Amino acid sequence: MLRDFNLLATTSRGTEDEACSELWYLLGEVGDSAPVVDKTGVAGLIAAKTVFNPFDVVEKFRQILHERPYEFRYTLRVIPIERVIRTNLAEIQRVATELSAKIGKNETFRVTVEKRFTETSTRDIIEAAAANIERNVDLNKPDKILLIEVIGGLTGISVINPDDILSTVREKIL
Repeated sequence: MLRDFNLLATTSRGTEDEACSELWYLLGEVGDSAPVVDKTGVAGLIAAKTVFNPFDVVEKFRQILHERPYEFRYTLRVIPIERVIRTNLAEIQRVATELSAKIGKNETFRVTVEKRFTETSTRDIIEAAAANIERNVDLNKPDKILLIEVIGGLTGISVINPDDILSTVREKIL
């Protein structure tokens, strides 16, 4: 599995190879001449490394989706990742604290955890991540989301706006 990814993508189980090819092609379409795309070992989950800012890539993918929705046959969601660390509560706390600088003083936030292949409890991850963040919490309509994606021994962390994740199925309908 790719250890230094900055994008995660989801696909239907069993279509990981097709989704890898599609994601590689789409990254080429936005100008990345040497993207790295690989299966994670988790059914339906793909990791990718691009030279571009992952948030910009998601926006460019969104434009492609609206202009040519048929380009997205296998990719369901694309998630920007800011940092990849070892899955360790102290590391999660440290990086979450660093990234929390992106949450404004008057903004609310929520911690969202997606975990695969780990025994660490979601509650422990949330408590570690939020321990040093002195902002108001809003579980329903937060201004920012502290996203923690655990994949076994690796964890991807981002502070995102609620619309920073590209959901191809939902956005094709719009």
